[in-house]
Amino acid sequence: MYKHDYLYDFTKRVFLKMGCSREHSEIIADVFLAAELRGHASHGMIRIKDYYDLWKAARINVSPEIRIVHESPSTAVVDGDNGIGMVAARKSMEIAIEKAENAGTGWVATRNSNHFGIAGYYSMMALKHDMIGICLTNANPLVAPTFSISRMMGTNPVAVAIPALEQPPFVADFATTPIARGKLAVAEKKGEKVAFGFVQDKTGKPSDDPSILKSGGSMLTLGGDRLHGSHKGYCLSAIVDIFSALFSGANFGPFVPPSVAYLPVLGKKVGEGTGHFFGAMRIDAFQSPWDFKTKMDEWIGTFRSAIPAEGEERVLIPGDPERESEQRIMKEGIKLVPAIKDDLVIIARELGISFE
Repeated sequence: MYKHDYLYDFTKRVFLKMGCSREHSEIIADVFLAAELRGHASHGMIRIKDYYDLWKAARINVSPEIRIVHESPSTAVVDGDNGIGMVAARKSMEIAIEKAENAGTGWVATRNSNHFGIAGYYSMMALKHDMIGICLTNANPLVAPTFSISRMMGTNPVAVAIPALEQPPFVADFATTPIARGKLAVAEKKGEKVAFGFVQDKTGKPSDDPSILKSGGSMLTLGGDRLHGSHKGYCLSAIVDIFSALFSGANFGPFVPPSVAYLPVLGKKVGEGTGHFFGAMRIDAFQSPWDFKTKMDEWIGTFRSAIPAEGEERVLIPGDPERESEQRIMKEGIKLVPAIKDDLVIIARELGISFE
């Protein structure tokens, strides 16, 4: 087990060695460790190797100039200068919140970025401002549309954070695929199989091999197949892609530059980098925060009172598992899969820093 502070400091030192500023390294470390604490190891320490490999391949800019390239009173387009995704995403959400403070709502589309960790991190930034936060992003083209074997879309997550009064906030953070790409990577590191309905091989046959993406396979959209509603997952993923890419001028669909070094970069571009979309909505632009959050408490309490199915202890509210995970993992420590630990040892050795 590793303490949060140790891994935070290690992550910061890795990105400092890669040439990032102290401020940017701290943002990156904060997002990676937030993922670990919230029980999403698929977006935590395992992703350091992805970025390290991209840095070695000279595919990312470690000294980006994040700037607004277009704006209105309530909207903006941000260019991430091909920097590490967390940096552009954090700045973009700050701009959305600032826009909302002035205009009631704020909407920011971001282009020329990269993988940014867990989407929920950014939507939750709005909570302390009595705002609802929204975050979308497109991602590695590893997902096939319904009825296809072509890798056209990413896992394209959606995250929405809504404050309450006495109850913990509602935080929905989910991919538009049945499993995140990082969770396939974790399963592969553990030597485990995955459930059928998550991935298919290059001919479209169901597979339980988490490494199938490296041999031409693809991920499936939420629902797994048409019978179980994969067309609805396809629709959700498409909406995220359009909002993230077309509003910002980023690449869409199959043209999104991969954030893993084992995938080739296509020669054709239809935009700049990876795209994100952020929203902040001031509650008092609609009604008093106290009235809304009181009603939100009632909504959460109503759903908590739902009768559990046989064999289940309780009905969860979005955000419950992550919040409980944060409390437990901060106390017990963070467990790393041995193969991930081995990767970090190699990275540390190559950068001339220590990792115990």
